[in-house]
Amino acid sequence: MSGLPLALVLFLALLAVTLLFRGRQMRVESGLPEGDVIYTDTGAWRANRDVLHAAGVRLVGKPDYLVEQNDGTIIPVELKSGSVRDAPRDGHVLQLAAYCLLVEENYGVRPPYGIIQYENHAFAIDYTDELEADLLDLLDDMRATREELDPEPDHNDPRRCRACGVRAACNRRLA
Repeated sequence: MSGLPLALVLFLALLAVTLLFRGRQMRVESGLPEGDVIYTDTGAWRANRDVLHAAGVRLVGKPDYLVEQNDGTIIPVELKSGSVRDAPRDGHVLQLAAYCLLVEENYGVRPPYGIIQYENHAFAIDYTDELEADLLDLLDDMRATREELDPEPDHNDPRRCRACGVRAACNRRLA
């Protein structure tokens, strides 16, 4: 009988090592960098109603993941369901830049880069001053177009407004 506890301990140790290595492999496959996940909007665990805001540029967003590294750096990670060949799509790069700006505004830390994870490839995109300027130009263009068109809400239901993820930034909300 004394061999049974030893065999159990050895089995549990082997299981722990196996799970540790599998966990590391899964993190690499997920495209997430090392660090602690401090924000998620993938719905894998629960719905996230927390929206990041940058009031000065009237921007709101919900990145898929924010990973805080040991040095305090926060890296936004955006997951995409499709595949790409050689480079990320321009719109996805600008979306990631928006998340970088939102991280800086909400956490006081400027991300040096963000990650776009496609099914077949991950891209680390540097958050440069040039990329930020491109994003701000695009936001200005979008605001100018919106002001020219001055669209009305596509509904008349205050309940929909109360449940909307961008309600805080909307100047036409009904509730």
